[in-house]
Amino acid sequence: MSVVRDLRTLLRLTNFRRLLAVRLLSQSADGVYQVALATYVVFSPEKQTSPTAIASAMAVLLLPYSFIGPFAGVLLDRWQRRQVFLYGNLLRTALACGTAGLMLASAPDWLFYASALSVTAVNRFVLAGLSASLPRVVDAERLVVANSLSPTAGTVAATLGGGLAFGVRLVSSDSDAAVVALGALLYLCAALASLRMPRELLGPDTERTRLPLAAALTSTARGLAAGLRHLAERRPAAQALAAMTMMRFCYGAVTVTVFMLCRYAWSVTESQGLALLGLALVVSGAGFFTAAVLSPWAVGRFGPFGWMALCAGSAAVLVPALGLAFAPTPFLISAFILGLITQGTKIATDTVVQTTVEDAYRGRIFSLYDVLFNVAFVSAAAIAALMLPPDGRSTLLILMVAALYAALTLLLLRTKAVG
Repeated sequence: MSVVRDLRTLLRLTNFRRLLAVRLLSQSADGVYQVALATYVVFSPEKQTSPTAIASAMAVLLLPYSFIGPFAGVLLDRWQRRQVFLYGNLLRTALACGTAGLMLASAPDWLFYASALSVTAVNRFVLAGLSASLPRVVDAERLVVANSLSPTAGTVAATLGGGLAFGVRLVSSDSDAAVVALGALLYLCAALASLRMPRELLGPDTERTRLPLAAALTSTARGLAAGLRHLAERRPAAQALAAMTMMRFCYGAVTVTVFMLCRYAWSVTESQGLALLGLALVVSGAGFFTAAVLSPWAVGRFGPFGWMALCAGSAAVLVPALGLAFAPTPFLISAFILGLITQGTKIATDTVVQTTVEDAYRGRIFSLYDVLFNVAFVSAAAIAALMLPPDGRSTLLILMVAALYAALTLLLLRTKAVG
């Protein structure tokens, strides 16, 4: 198969393997850290979790940075991306250790959220930099395959990291701080792995790379405006980003639903709820992996917008068919499907953005991409908080998600026909 042959070729590329190693270590640490935060907020026995509490936690962790995210992209297009990976992961190591200390000290919630927000903020630089760097280590001919392997492998690594965190949490009670410390160790390994790449390898190609920070900050507004104008001139990239944002919104709404179902409707004890949520995470990760296998062929066969339309259309039919029972087994099947279609859409979107956006603008565009992810997810959590009952069973929410998928399918088919 050509996909298998291309994958073998990619893995023979030394710098691609090194960039992939940074991604795998970094995102596995993200998975550990995020699950530790989720279990601390949602499954702590002393906390009475509600959809509103989950939405509030997501807003505190994601929204403040979302307002400044596009500005980070301008800096990312000035700083050497290898150095972003090095110093960003070193900073996250220190900040995660601080979060663990706050857990042990039973610090006030606002201080805990401030620490977690700091780690999340640095994460935005690293993930956007990884996507922007990929075309520097892979030729254009194999970029679709690279977009299948690299981000999806990172997502699977995050899933495995999350599974490891769940396992540690189940084996030992009150171990959230230890799980966060494990995440800090993985962040340190990611920083050290970045040193295997030459400092200049990942770009960006701009004479302003070495501008002092103060000078870079003063030109942020102009750089952001230039990035938005560049995106407006690349209509396929803008359309792909809009589609991915809607898919992320739907995924977020279902995610909050699963949290509440695992916490109250499907379990009697905290351990049962954690085990079900961990299983859902693993099943969703299997969907991500399947998307990596199918997407290169599907994008080649249907085109990126055709593949996105097929993903959205499948979700429009299967989400209500499986979700309205509000039973664990159908929802686990749904988790696999949503993992597949969401990651499949992301692979197609990454490819569209990377092939239509110039290298000097990729950092700020991918930073904007990341912000749209955050805003969509938090918005979905807020809507879910208004619609979900305490046990998580809401027929109206499932039907709303299905309707959004159906509308998106029609829009994507129209985009493909016009294109």
